[in-house]
Amino acid sequence: MVRTLRAIFCTLTLIVATFASLPTAGARQSAPLLPITILVSIDGWRWDYIDRFAPDAIGRLARAGVRAEGLIPIFPSKTFPNHYTIVTGQHAARHGIVSNSMVDPALPGRFTLSNRDVQQDTRWWGAEPLWITAERQGRRAATMFWPGSDVEITGRRPTYWRPYEHELPNSERVDVLLSWLGQPEPVRPTFLTLYFSDVDTAGHDAGPDAPETRQAALAIDTAVDRLVSGVERLGLTSRTNFVLVSDHGMATLSPDRVIFFDDYFDVSTVDVIESAPLVGLTPRAGVSADAVYAALRDKHPALKVYTRGTLPEALRLRDHPRLPEVIGIADDGWHPTTRAMLARNNGAIPAGNHGYEPKNRSMHGLFVATGPQFKSGVVVPAFDNIHIYELLCRVLGLIPASNDGDGAVTRAFLR
Repeated sequence: MVRTLRAIFCTLTLIVATFASLPTAGARQSAPLLPITILVSIDGWRWDYIDRFAPDAIGRLARAGVRAEGLIPIFPSKTFPNHYTIVTGQHAARHGIVSNSMVDPALPGRFTLSNRDVQQDTRWWGAEPLWITAERQGRRAATMFWPGSDVEITGRRPTYWRPYEHELPNSERVDVLLSWLGQPEPVRPTFLTLYFSDVDTAGHDAGPDAPETRQAALAIDTAVDRLVSGVERLGLTSRTNFVLVSDHGMATLSPDRVIFFDDYFDVSTVDVIESAPLVGLTPRAGVSADAVYAALRDKHPALKVYTRGTLPEALRLRDHPRLPEVIGIADDGWHPTTRAMLARNNGAIPAGNHGYEPKNRSMHGLFVATGPQFKSGVVVPAFDNIHIYELLCRVLGLIPASNDGDGAVTRAFLR
């Protein structure tokens, strides 16, 4: 009997101790919630569009948080290289996306914006993007479009993602992101991306000063307002940081600033990898890069010509194997092409373009950040976009992968 009572007492003691060790409901509720960061890219939004176009929602975010006088792209100031730099903190020479169009002698196919099959080859993508940094450290990430976000990189993908659909309306893009953000806490993503292309399209078609570009900017502003309002309806405003960026700006083109580089040599002797505003030429069999370089060098005052091995060090791409062997870099606002290419476009050139050297003010983009971790009402000087990855890792509480950024550059942005 005594032995039985002792066994019962020991069992009761163990049960009481077990329940005493469990957290109470109040303790569980008081566990800190992870910060949420939404990174929004507005492709082609130039640094001065907030002041020139007066977007209501984006303007409010800029006034409430940190606004940079510009976001300086890497070279070349094109869409894929700069989007991948923003989420990796690496220059193109390290992450491998050296242009929108490129060839690698060690890889099959030609990488272009439209060649989805080639893009899916993970060997093109040579760095760890932020959504993989988050997933690797136990967080959930969601990407509503971003270059590389639909590719399996280092054997991983974001928890939530969609393959790129150019025609998907902006309102639906926002709503899909909000549906992911509205998931229960255990499966809620804490890093999300969102991408809009309309401003870039209008800038190319009509030019950065055109009413059509202003209209596109205000349409994106409506989408941003929808996003901010949706986050508020979900009750997540107090823990959500909004970071708005663009990959590059936009320069104004003119029909009287065209460079016909086929006037200086036989263009049938090369493969034209790119033509505007960067000229990328790979000589065909029997033709040397030095011969093509000599034929183009110093022929036009607005076109600087280099071989792959003589690119200026400041551009941080010298000798990269994915670059064409001969590269021409046009001055801001100039349009290199061939007479045959122009004829195929019925004699028309774009009204605006990008890809020029980052030192040109027209190439600088947007940076606005607001939320509980950012200071309010602060304007900072223009800075290089390689520093954004380190900044976002700090905001999200993540350990960054190897990158070229410096956290000291953006530390003053934070509370």
